[in-house]
Amino acid sequence: MTARRRDDSKRRYVMISAVAERFEIHPQTLRMYEREGLIAPVRSAGNTRLYDEETLRRLETILTLTRDLGVNLAGVEVILNMREQMESMQLEVDRLLEFVKRETLDRRAGIKRRHALVRLRSGPLARSD
Repeated sequence: MTARRRDDSKRRYVMISAVAERFEIHPQTLRMYEREGLIAPVRSAGNTRLYDEETLRRLETILTLTRDLGVNLAGVEVILNMREQMESMQLEVDRLLEFVKRETLDRRAGIKRRHALVRLRSGPLARSD
């Protein structure tokens, strides 16, 4: 996982002590989750762990799985990886559906892009020769 994320200036961060208090867990537990690769807080210039909303949501999922459902950390890792794969696959399906939708609309409008050298953008209809 990356140490820094894009667009850090617009994100709100919480320090480890506040996260530990909020979720009623020991800071060492958070450090262990980081060592295990379950969470990846960003680091400040002074090497302080900083948690953003995305990491806090992930932590909430981890705690639900471990506390409420009794899943061990190996199981949590498997579940989180499967969840990420499912989200990635959903994005692919959404892109495919968008492509099919665009192709269907183009065919209805009489636009033929199959052999075009340059992809035509939406706008005025262009005639292919």
